Amino acid sequence: MDDMKEPGRHRRGPLLITAGVLLVAAVSTVGALGLGGGGSGDAREPDRNGRLVQVSRETLTDRTEIDGQLGHGPEVPFPVKAQGTITWLPASGTTARRGEQVLRVDDRPVVLLYGSLPMYRDLGLRQTADGAGARSGGGSGSGGGGGGGGGADSGTYAGADAGDDAGDDAGDSGGSSGGPDAAGQPASDAPQRPVPLHGMDVKQFESNLSALGYSGFTVDDSYTALTAAAVERWQKDLGLPQTGTVDAGSVVYAPGAVRIAGTSARVGAEATGTPVTYTTTSLMVTVDAKATETRWAQRGTTVGVELPDGRSVPGTVASVGKDAAAPESGSGEGGAPAGGGEGGGNPAATVAVVIVFGDQASLGRLQSGPVTVRYAVKQRRDVLAVPVAALVALAEGGYGLEVSGEDSGEGDREGGTGDGASHGFVPVRTGLFAGGKVEVSGPLVREGMKVRVPE
Repeated sequence: MDDMKEPGRHRRGPLLITAGVLLVAAVSTVGALGLGGGGSGDAREPDRNGRLVQVSRETLTDRTEIDGQLGHGPEVPFPVKAQGTITWLPASGTTARRGEQVLRVDDRPVVLLYGSLPMYRDLGLRQTADGAGARSGGGSGSGGGGGGGGGADSGTYAGADAGDDAGDDAGDSGGSSGGPDAAGQPASDAPQRPVPLHGMDVKQFESNLSALGYSGFTVDDSYTALTAAAVERWQKDLGLPQTGTVDAGSVVYAPGAVRIAGTSARVGAEATGTPVTYTTTSLMVTVDAKATETRWAQRGTTVGVELPDGRSVPGTVASVGKDAAAPESGSGEGGAPAGGGEGGGNPAATVAVVIVFGDQASLGRLQSGPVTVRYAVKQRRDVLAVPVAALVALAEGGYGLEVSGEDSGEGDREGGTGDGASHGFVPVRTGLFAGGKVEVSGPLVREGMKVRVPE
């Protein structure tokens, strides 16, 4: 029987050896994973694979980006009053300056001048009845005749009545009588004389006429015979009839030189509506900013503009719209429905912000395209900063920095949490986050300290 049990005892030996090998392997695996035994340094070993950076002192700026459009601004229609057939139109993109034509109607130029007042009336000398004829109609006799002449100063018809009376008196005294036929004429038949036209529109026109090189008159609010003479010379140079009168339809005003934006009519069509539109000659950026986020858009604020070619140039906020507009597509960012915000507001509503450039040459040859506008929301000067990735969440709450071995000893002596061997942790207070960095402060943080950024 003992011989029959012997094979069983031989089989238990290999089984025990195999179990021992598996147990040792399991313990080794646990040790490698840091799940048992060893110190805290074993648990933090993966962190020491990161790179070291220094705590630096710098200025942090939190910037926000918003999309914009580079162009020449909104199109403005020319208020053309000329009537007739359009015989010439300018090409889009061309520049029109003072004294140049913006179109031709009935083969006559409509000329651009500079100013803010529209051309709302014809400019020329007015014609009015002259009382001199009535005064000369009084009798030339003595006594009453002289009195009759003086009475004509009160008006044409009054002069005629006085002349009749003077003629009768002169006849009675034997003097020559003017008679009723020699009396003053009615206003409709009286000789006409030119009278100056007055107004600020006259001064605006005369300023342009003088700037074009015409002289011989005084630039003021009176359109005199001297002004009319200069206008005749101007009309001659334009190939127009020399009338001395400026028709309301022959001139259009703009604030300065303009860029022809487009035409809405064809040559041969009637000059009605607004056949020509213009923009400024300067490039600008238009931004549709959220109505709830326009505190940055103050007139005079400096912003950075990234152009389509990758270059960045400074710009200045020139104007901010006063009316909010709903989004054209009826949806918010990312295609989300445009719903009401807090308090019933509409965060999708936008306000137009115009940004101009002091140096137009810095824009190069670009005339249009999408741009990115960057502006500073917050800024902190002369603060300690580290990469955001260097922050470590502490078990007791808050954030800390893992300092390198050369700095951990000091951290231990002052209450740091390091193990005093190769590295440690110091608590920090965080401030502004900007550009991938964060403002840090605390009694154990100093400029130049080396901290680890885990990978």
